[in-house]
Amino acid sequence: MFIASDIMTDTFHTLRPDMSVPEAALLFRMASREEKRRIFGMLVVGPDGALLGMLSMYDLLLMIRPKHVQLWGVMDDIELGGLLENVCQQTKSVLVKDIMTTDVITVTPDTPVMLILDLMIKKHIRRVPVVDGDKIQGIVYISDLFYKIVDKLASESGGEKICMG
Repeated sequence: MFIASDIMTDTFHTLRPDMSVPEAALLFRMASREEKRRIFGMLVVGPDGALLGMLSMYDLLLMIRPKHVQLWGVMDDIELGGLLENVCQQTKSVLVKDIMTTDVITVTPDTPVMLILDLMIKKHIRRVPVVDGDKIQGIVYISDLFYKIVDKLASESGGEKICMG
């Protein structure tokens, strides 16, 4: 039986709650370059390393999107010229703690992978921190879970050659 500790990544990037949103955006960019893959979410930790929340791509995009667009109609009905620049300028005073998700779903290192899969699908989440008490052990990404399952499925094929053409 595969468990969280079998598929979690034990290296992850973190943010502080008192960082500004532009500082967090810079760390997203730097982390993506360092990892050589796109980073779409980071854990927010306190000075003691305790998990306080998570900041994801969705949190950032939700902040940038005009709040009352659903009342105005479609985006086509809004004057868009300079809107992105104005919103980005306003984010200088917004802190990570102001927009982060605080109700973070976590698992323990011994949580079965099938339960994590079910949780991710039901809750529409792409990453789950793995915690043991107050200590963050790692993070399970949906892509890592997917490829663990793909590896298992491929091994069940009995090594048959498949034509990819």
